[in-house]
Amino acid sequence: MTTKSYTVKGMHCASCAAIITKKLSKVEGITEVNVNLATETAKLEFDNNSLTAEALNEIVNKYGYSLEAEQPTTERGDVVSDAAKKRAEKERELHKQLRKVQFTLPVALLVFFLMMWGIAAMFFHLIPHLPLSMELLNLFFMLISTWMVFRTGAPFLHGIVMFVRSGAASMDTLIGIGTVTAYLYSALITLIPPVKAFLHAPDYTYFDTTIVVIGFVLLGKYLEARSKLKTGEAIEKLINLQAKSALVLREGKEIEIPVEEVRRGDLVIVKPGGKLPVDGTIAEGYSSIDESMVTGESIPVDKKAGDKVIGGTINKQGSFTFTASNVGPDTVLARIIRMVEEAQGSKAPIQQIADKVAGIFVPVVLILALLTLLIWLTIGSSALGFSAALSYGIMGMVGILVIACPCALGLATPTAIIVGIGKGAEYGILIRNAESLEKLSSVNTIVFDKTGTITTGNPQLTDIIVLHKESTPASLLQMAASVEKRSEHPLAEAIVEAAKKQNLTPGEITKFRAFEGIGVSAFIENRSVTVRKPVESEKKLPELQKLQEEGKTVVIIEESGICKGLIALSDTVKEEAKEAIQALHRKGLRVIMLTGDNHAAAKYMAQQVGIDEVIAEVVPRQKAQKIRELQALGKKVVMVGDGINDAPALAQADVGIAMATGTDVAMESAGITLLKGDINKVAQAITLSRATMRVIRQNLFWAFIYNSIGIPLAAGALFPVWGIFLNPVFSGLAMAGSSVSVVSNSLRLKRIKLS
Repeated sequence: MTTKSYTVKGMHCASCAAIITKKLSKVEGITEVNVNLATETAKLEFDNNSLTAEALNEIVNKYGYSLEAEQPTTERGDVVSDAAKKRAEKERELHKQLRKVQFTLPVALLVFFLMMWGIAAMFFHLIPHLPLSMELLNLFFMLISTWMVFRTGAPFLHGIVMFVRSGAASMDTLIGIGTVTAYLYSALITLIPPVKAFLHAPDYTYFDTTIVVIGFVLLGKYLEARSKLKTGEAIEKLINLQAKSALVLREGKEIEIPVEEVRRGDLVIVKPGGKLPVDGTIAEGYSSIDESMVTGESIPVDKKAGDKVIGGTINKQGSFTFTASNVGPDTVLARIIRMVEEAQGSKAPIQQIADKVAGIFVPVVLILALLTLLIWLTIGSSALGFSAALSYGIMGMVGILVIACPCALGLATPTAIIVGIGKGAEYGILIRNAESLEKLSSVNTIVFDKTGTITTGNPQLTDIIVLHKESTPASLLQMAASVEKRSEHPLAEAIVEAAKKQNLTPGEITKFRAFEGIGVSAFIENRSVTVRKPVESEKKLPELQKLQEEGKTVVIIEESGICKGLIALSDTVKEEAKEAIQALHRKGLRVIMLTGDNHAAAKYMAQQVGIDEVIAEVVPRQKAQKIRELQALGKKVVMVGDGINDAPALAQADVGIAMATGTDVAMESAGITLLKGDINKVAQAITLSRATMRVIRQNLFWAFIYNSIGIPLAAGALFPVWGIFLNPVFSGLAMAGSSVSVVSNSLRLKRIKLS
């Protein structure tokens, strides 16, 4: 199965997205189609290698669209540059729209002013009539509307042509049919008087309506495009983080080169105030680096030789040299941009409602518009006469075609998703897809792994208890360090580090074995040595009980089956842990700690930070089972872990949140990744998800209400009772306002405070 992304050209509304989705879904070999209006992209999953971009374009070109294949992630030379190019292209398109609006809007406003003056003069005697004859004014309007319909409104005419050719109708089709109907009717009764006499048509025409509707619709499209561009400002900020050049040391000389030319292994020189061009490890010097734009942390981080640094961050003071390790698409910044782009292009489950409506919206509107005309010509004629009924029927049909806009529905979800995910990226909360963001808003249980999540993950050796007369603390520590030097467990690292501090050299070992969730063993000079967790029969040892009551983790040192002693280690709670748990409690969430530690140590740690429940002595492979058990009880579960050894549990949970630090970003492990391992960001992520879903629901509500009220008004539903009829001009204004209001509401998420 292959997945490819394409940039979609010619897509202007939710109906366009629905047409592309429908047509591509019917292609043999394509198993999934995800078309996103807000990002103007299409992601296809297929198992037919013959489906090239050319083959796909043969399908969509006939409907007025085109696809441009995006380069696969692994082939991109520079993800940051690619993102910058995409934004620059959108800005050029926006500029073209602006030039068109700058011409059409003044004309539309002038005509609108003259229309309002004429209407006001009919109802208020104090307002004089226009100092122009109706014949002259009508000729002036006809000339301008001809230009507007056939030149400025050419995309709308194209929508009609596509509808006639293929039967696929979009928003452009609706606007096109509405304005062309008004224009042709007006042209017929103006240029061919016998037609006017035959229809008993009134004197007034709809040239002015055609002009103003096209002008306002184009203004709405421009404002919508400008607002959509603003939703992607998070990506722009990330793009602007990258340095344009780098100062590298080659052949003993300092040379400045474009950042794209930095190679892995290059020695890069960074001066005070400079941006780091790529990721690497400090080779010489020290500094304080502002990593806020990548990690969300406001306090500069002190760095010294051996510490890792991230491209795009700012060197606040001091000069240093670092060795480039990740360049091009492999840098943290590039990976973050790629992740945010992919997430912003994904769909939340709630969007399925809008997609289904948009898929049938335009055909239904066309039928309603035609029925409105027929009802006015039949029922309306008997009450008002044919001439008046024809006039109202045309206005009602045009009004429905103009005011009915699926764009607000199509934009309701993706614009909020784009802004929400971008906001999260600014805070160091990397959201992998829209589904995770939606699910996070409804969770009620948070499960934390202990080590590296609630605690710092850097345990320290605290006690060595000798239980055999032939042993000493030093001999026990040396034996344990000899065996544990092959292990990657945090406790093993602490034991080895403690031995180094006491200048104890680990011995040579053979036949090393690791037992998951139990311990490790090896042979030292023909002696079998095991470092393991206590078994049930050993838990009653007074020394062991005392250490565990103090919240310490205890391991047994066993030689040839004889217990030689105990080593106790203790992890330290993160400074922000208690505050973070309190924040989750305020949100009404139950907090559970899931750990492989013994019950006493886990309970002691949980009490320090206020955790509700402890599930202890669980080996890694059992963690996913514990998550399933909670879900079976009806809990909606978030699992928070380090994204590596907790991967099964992260995948099983409704939402997995991986803790990551610096350049060690476990982006593939979970739906959400928190940079710098700050668990305060868990509560922030939930705040963001709830706010985003609240905005989406508001958008969908108003989009549905807008069309539910607007279409009957445009059809003339109020006329029989109050004599009120919505002019198509105001329908055009309302249509433009609906999309802009939805995008503007989504943009409010940019101002939300997560902390």
